[in-house]
Amino acid sequence: MHIGHAHLFIPGPTNIPEDVRRAMVVPMPDHRSPEFAAFFRPIQRDLAPIFGTQKAKIALIPGSGTAAWEAAITNCLSPGDRVLMARHGTFSTLWADMAQRLGLAIELVDLAWGAACPVREFGRRLAQDRHGEIKAVFMTHNETATGVTSDVAALRHELDAAMHDALLFVDGVSSIGSVPFEMDAWGVDLAVTGTQKGLMCPAGLGILALSEKAIAAMDTARGARAFFDVKALLAAHDAGSFPYTPPAPVLYGLRAALDRMAAETLPAVYARHRRLAEGVRAGVAAWGLQTVAENTIIASNTVTAIRTPDDVDAREVIATARTRYHTFFGAGLGPLAGKAFRIGHLGDLNEGSVLTALAVAEMALVQNGTKITLGAGVAAAQTVFGKLAAEPLSIAAE
Repeated sequence: MHIGHAHLFIPGPTNIPEDVRRAMVVPMPDHRSPEFAAFFRPIQRDLAPIFGTQKAKIALIPGSGTAAWEAAITNCLSPGDRVLMARHGTFSTLWADMAQRLGLAIELVDLAWGAACPVREFGRRLAQDRHGEIKAVFMTHNETATGVTSDVAALRHELDAAMHDALLFVDGVSSIGSVPFEMDAWGVDLAVTGTQKGLMCPAGLGILALSEKAIAAMDTARGARAFFDVKALLAAHDAGSFPYTPPAPVLYGLRAALDRMAAETLPAVYARHRRLAEGVRAGVAAWGLQTVAENTIIASNTVTAIRTPDDVDAREVIATARTRYHTFFGAGLGPLAGKAFRIGHLGDLNEGSVLTALAVAEMALVQNGTKITLGAGVAAAQTVFGKLAAEPLSIAAE
């Protein structure tokens, strides 16, 4: 039996604020009614600024971000289409695996886990593709397994410099809603996220934002689709509903989360995530440990993956935090299993939350043989937060 609240510091699903939880405890609505339509349409409208778009269509798909990935592929591409992708972490690898299973011809760039998307190499390959055989370029904006954020604007620059017409698909599952995302300015054709990370809701809805170009591609794409027919979904959305029964409680929670983010304001949301990330990175540096991200320029503001010393099993660090302190950290995935653990710092968190995460991580590290001074990481983060104290407070810190 554990006394007190559990402390959740995984990079998703994230903590659900109390007002969002309360919003989901409602009677089931008639999802074909005019009242539901009046409730639903503003959700699409209010998601648009979070994607950084005034032009894209927003589609909400029952499922997770992975469901939205599949819908993106099957609706906009055809079996045999050539696509350009990179593997540099678990989620970029999973996306490539899905693309292959759905029949795409993948041109793949493999990188060390901890590297960012190889924008220049993509640009070189796009410039060589003189006959436009590459139909889409895929980027994982924030690789959740490694704590690395890639430069979407730079990839758009390479596409434009090569005068290439490929669609630009971006996985923003652990970035959208927590860090700036500028779909229109970056020329993104299809962006993917889910409700369970920066949007502070349970898993249950994958969200797609589609440019006019992506919507036009659906007219000729031959990917098999039924439940994931985005054209049918958008048509139902225009009528204020879904072509099937939606997860209404998640939608009510999403409404409350969007209201919460609007009250905080998106600039304040993004500034808070930057502060928290800088505090975590300062703490890791004070421990003398390394992040998986190869340098701070590409370090994520939503999750930090931390390498443990060679003689310390990160799985034991995670287990100690869980069993002794009722605190949950993310595991190292793939080749990072046992070699790293992850602190998620996105969603409904503030500086006090991060200090708790660092304090518990220090104790778990020391109790598993890591030679660090207790309090060093916490003090380093406190120093960072003190220097940034003049920034506007967010509602999540109140």
